Amino acid sequence: MEQPIEMNTLSQILEKLRLKGRDNEITMNEEGLMVGSKNNKIYTPEALTIVKNYRFEGMSDPADNSALYIVEDNEGTIGYIMDAYGIYSDHIGPSFDDFLKKIPVADRDEQELFS
Repeated sequence: MEQPIEMNTLSQILEKLRLKGRDNEITMNEEGLMVGSKNNKIYTPEALTIVKNYRFEGMSDPADNSALYIVEDNEGTIGYIMDAYGIYSDHIGPSFDDFLKKIPVADRDEQELFS
């Protein structure tokens, strides 16, 4: 059986998602809609489930904090949402935070996501 690879950095996790074809980044557009980068699908919070989340803190700058939410849509497509927290968290706006808070959470094992 293959041993799991420890992933410590944001770039390592994003690369692993890319290699598995699960790199559909969901971002908020100018109209305040959450859109998938690979499929141009518009998402509501109810259409997504957070299946894993990671938090990262910058080693040289404590204000350099980010969160990565691995999400699955109601059709089984895996993607992700990136968020800054700490000093830079206000740049996106309250509608982004409200959207994240409404997504249900169902934590999954990391091996299941990356196998």
